[in-house]
Amino acid sequence: MGNTSSMLTQYDIEEVQQHCKHAFTQQEIASLYQRFCQLDRNNCGFIPSDEFLSIPEFAVNPLSQSLLRMLDGFNFKEFIAFLSAFSPRSTLQHKIEFIFKVYDTDCNGKVSFDDMLTVLRDLTGQYMSEHQRKEVLAQVLEEAGYTKDSFLVLSDFMKILGNSDLKMEAEVPVD
Repeated sequence: MGNTSSMLTQYDIEEVQQHCKHAFTQQEIASLYQRFCQLDRNNCGFIPSDEFLSIPEFAVNPLSQSLLRMLDGFNFKEFIAFLSAFSPRSTLQHKIEFIFKVYDTDCNGKVSFDDMLTVLRDLTGQYMSEHQRKEVLAQVLEEAGYTKDSFLVLSDFMKILGNSDLKMEAEVPVD
């Protein structure tokens, strides 16, 4: 798996499948490996995070910079682990953990008002003023029982999003 010119063995596929908690089928993993090899332009078994901007669907995502901040590049296992949050077979807890990491912009294990504001700024761009963002965010926090001074941890995200019908899915084309 280290060198992308090699093929995945059945053992590799099963190991990766276990690593991603069976979020992908073996056929999907083989298909994702082909895509990984296409992205690994240096054929070194590693994709630098900025290479992801060459993926059109990723480049146009307003959160692409926040997602890149979470990464320093990927080997194939990390690539699959990252994508597993978008699998329909991924658990709600796994999806919420992923969302928490996106919002935890300074990677300190807590999400502050400023962290949430940063993500909201990425999502809304020029379509909302800074004043509107702050008002909306303060109101949402208040409705959830928090204040602007609150620091949310993962369990808070679980409490807020745990009963939601959260959809975060992407289709993996299988050749």
